Amino acid sequence: MSLRYGKLSLAALLAVACGVACAAQSNYLPPWNPAPAGGVSFSVPPFDAIADLHGDLADPQLTVFFAGNQFMVVHDLVEAFKQRYPRYRRVFVETLPPGILAKQIETGSLVMGNLRIALKPDIFTSGKGSIGELQKQHGWFADTIDYARNPLAIMVAKGNPKHIEGLQDLGRADIRVSMPNPQWEGIARQIEASYRKAGGDALDRAIMDHKVKDGSTYLTRIHHRESPLRILQGESDAAPVWSTEAYFQQQVLHHPVETVAIPAAQNVTATYTAARMNDAPHEQAAKDFLAFMASAEAQAIYRKYGFQPAQP
Repeated sequence: MSLRYGKLSLAALLAVACGVACAAQSNYLPPWNPAPAGGVSFSVPPFDAIADLHGDLADPQLTVFFAGNQFMVVHDLVEAFKQRYPRYRRVFVETLPPGILAKQIETGSLVMGNLRIALKPDIFTSGKGSIGELQKQHGWFADTIDYARNPLAIMVAKGNPKHIEGLQDLGRADIRVSMPNPQWEGIARQIEASYRKAGGDALDRAIMDHKVKDGSTYLTRIHHRESPLRILQGESDAAPVWSTEAYFQQQVLHHPVETVAIPAAQNVTATYTAARMNDAPHEQAAKDFLAFMASAEAQAIYRKYGFQPAQP
């Protein structure tokens, strides 16, 4: 009897230890934005937690499809927009990868689990090059503005345990890389351009071909927002990310990560563009939001989260 209880006691201790570890890891889980006020709060990360849908889904007065890497800006930006334009109280924002957002526009809806979202955007944001390509293909946009820039960086765990000094180290066999999926993440093209600058086609093939096949390069399944989480949970050793993502995790959330800078000669800087849709359901709201994105107030919010001005 005492042996049986001893085993149960050990199991209980292990369960408690696991619970503590799981609780510690859960602090790293998204969503990382404040929840909307009011209503019944129900969120159980990672099982029932919606990180990329923000605000009011029912009868929105403005719908914005944001490039996913700007999820950290959304709360402050939308609140400031509402204060500037009090008549807009219901704003809905998605922060999915631009490739997914573009497909959502093409097909007319997004399906997430049991939920179907059939809203048309008023504003679409993405990299400047991507906006230009979509305009050539579809003629979707009425007008555009550039509003921010962002270079690349490498995120590693605090203390940099694998002693990663630059992009070439990501080709090492012992380095587990978390990499945005080129199928829908525009950042992947930027990162591969940096790989080629740092080590030629050989480095790009090593990371994006050989290491993908042997499993030491992980391609994100949903969003490059997965990469910081993989670093925090010890599943990857290094992740090329936009510098703002490393800044947000390290300087705003104070998570145990560090940033390895990429030299300017090897780096790629993206320019972000906001576009008003030709068929925007809320034309005036779209015009007001586009003007707001160029305002000093909106620009200050982007600076707060580490983004650079649109013009060098």
